[in-house]
Amino acid sequence: MSSKHDYYELLGVTRSATEQELKQAYRRLAIQYHPDKNPGDKEAEEKFKEINEAYQVLSQAETRSRYDRFGHAGVGSVSGAGAGFGQGFPGFEDILSDLFGFGGMGDMFGGRQGRRGPQRGADLRYDIEITLEEAAQGVKTKIRVPRLEHCNECHGSGAAEGSQPSRCSTCQGNGQVRYQQAFLSVLRTCSTCRGTGKVIKNHCRACHGEGRVEREKTLEIKMPAGVDNGSRLRIAGEGEAGEPGAQRGDLYVIVHVKEHEVFDRREANLYCSIPVSFAQAALGGEITVPTLDGEERVKVEEGTQTGTVFRLKGKGMPVLGGRGRGDLYAAVNLMTPTNLSREQRRLLEELAKLEKDNPQERGIMDKVKDIFG
Repeated sequence: MSSKHDYYELLGVTRSATEQELKQAYRRLAIQYHPDKNPGDKEAEEKFKEINEAYQVLSQAETRSRYDRFGHAGVGSVSGAGAGFGQGFPGFEDILSDLFGFGGMGDMFGGRQGRRGPQRGADLRYDIEITLEEAAQGVKTKIRVPRLEHCNECHGSGAAEGSQPSRCSTCQGNGQVRYQQAFLSVLRTCSTCRGTGKVIKNHCRACHGEGRVEREKTLEIKMPAGVDNGSRLRIAGEGEAGEPGAQRGDLYVIVHVKEHEVFDRREANLYCSIPVSFAQAALGGEITVPTLDGEERVKVEEGTQTGTVFRLKGKGMPVLGGRGRGDLYAAVNLMTPTNLSREQRRLLEELAKLEKDNPQERGIMDKVKDIFG
């Protein structure tokens, strides 16, 4: 090809399409343009190679990222492999199953027979963002999930009211047709009924014969205390509806924890930086350390240096799936005074003079005590 089409446009999806949306779009187009469905059609064969190449790049996170940043130039070595369709990328076994009625080369020799069973509904993904405080406490929230549901008018059959799907005359209701190719006997999914064994003559007006329509479902979910960025919650049976008689898919909720302005999280432990004045560090005293449960008072020894770390046991995050909590580590950050008042400047100048005049006579902390104490 002299020029390449945009991969997202080829698959008919947006640039924000999920993995499931990419797979569904690819499967639909691959079945439509597969050479075995379009014998002798060079245009369909070329189209099949293009969509295969597009999915091969976009179905893998690394190559998709390079393509999003640099276009075709970023995936030259990957896209070049597209002509050898079906090798080494996810989903091809599913395509074989849809096209030929077998899941691999072993089934070409008549190993599996009979109509395929009703197909399970697709799994769905939902991304949710929560705060660190919500992650620490656990949170109940409601989400609205768009998904395919059985049509209420036809109850998922796809047939108009008062009618029923009839047995497919092409495959006699088996869902598969046997072809003889040289010495091979090959079972293929029936192209008339697409493997269901039934055909719909009078389509339901609500779902146009699909048996399913898109609706929004409101679900209440509970995230356990201690969930972390990237935690995945599986909610069984809350994915899309399958074909009549098949199970629903599952819903996977992916948790994203917002970056906190004070705390840095590392597994169950929290880390923060605490500003301490020069006088507090030199003379000692108490400082206030923020925690997720409120403020804690911590004693600072005289002569505390910047970088000193205080450990507050059990003040970190709950351990997800376990007991107890992590710890909070607060590092001292010595603050250099700015915008000094006249009196502050006078005192610091006096300290500097003492250090210069008597460098060996007394310890620096004793001098600070004399001036500030």
